[in-house]
Amino acid sequence: MAKRVIVIGSGAAGMKAASAARAAGDADITVFTEEEHVSYSPCAIPFVIEGKIKDFARTSPIGGSSFKIIFLDEADALTSDAQAALRRTMEKYSANCRFVLSCNYSSKIIEPIQSRCAVFRFKPLRAEDVKEYLRRIAKEEKVPITEDALDAVVHVGEGDMRKSINALQVAAAIGNEVTLEVVYQTTGNARPDEVLAMIETALSGDFVGARNKLDEILLTYGLSGEDIIKQIHRSFFDLSIPDYDKVMLIDKTGEIEFRIVEGSNERIQLESLLAHLVVVGDKHKGER
Repeated sequence: MAKRVIVIGSGAAGMKAASAARAAGDADITVFTEEEHVSYSPCAIPFVIEGKIKDFARTSPIGGSSFKIIFLDEADALTSDAQAALRRTMEKYSANCRFVLSCNYSSKIIEPIQSRCAVFRFKPLRAEDVKEYLRRIAKEEKVPITEDALDAVVHVGEGDMRKSINALQVAAAIGNEVTLEVVYQTTGNARPDEVLAMIETALSGDFVGARNKLDEILLTYGLSGEDIIKQIHRSFFDLSIPDYDKVMLIDKTGEIEFRIVEGSNERIQLESLLAHLVVVGDKHKGER
């Protein structure tokens, strides 16, 4: 049996890892979550591992348990130095302690740890499964929700059950009924049809109209440049343009997103993307 486990999955990996740890049965389990590390600076985390975690791992299990389990949530947030310290602890106390690490990005876990673990990868949940569970929650909590609002919550969650439940909870706290408009306003997401309309307006050659739609979206939903650029990227796949042009648009969007992350002016970069869409649209007009 593997003595160490890495559980990888977006968002809900932590809950799955916790379930996996508890499924171990006869074990002494302590969970260290990211909340316990909030008060520590990144440079101090190696000392947390060498201190608190090491002290727990070095002691023998009690109550007749054959081994202990240490569950580290969001392990990919640990620095390389912290992971190196963790690796030493994992090796030294492997006789009486098992480690479960959950993460969103396995590439951020150093190779020496990955090679010593059994790796389990979880894919996003199916939309119909998330929708059914949310419908059950709404029924039990007596929260009226429209069918299109339910679809919107599933769309926002992107296969992450925890994110979907949180979105439903926030939307339910706003009004008496959860509607499509409430969902998008409370989750910091613009309606996909509005984003698509903005893109199509730019492709038609109406730059001013597209810019006005961008203003409306940003003001209505309170989005940042990074938020809207992600939704623009998702909307490209719904456009009725050649695949080559979609590739070029995605490449340009990646460049714009990088500039925004690096600190460029969001407004200028977003309008630059709209201008590029106008150019692409003009090219197709000339071909007709």
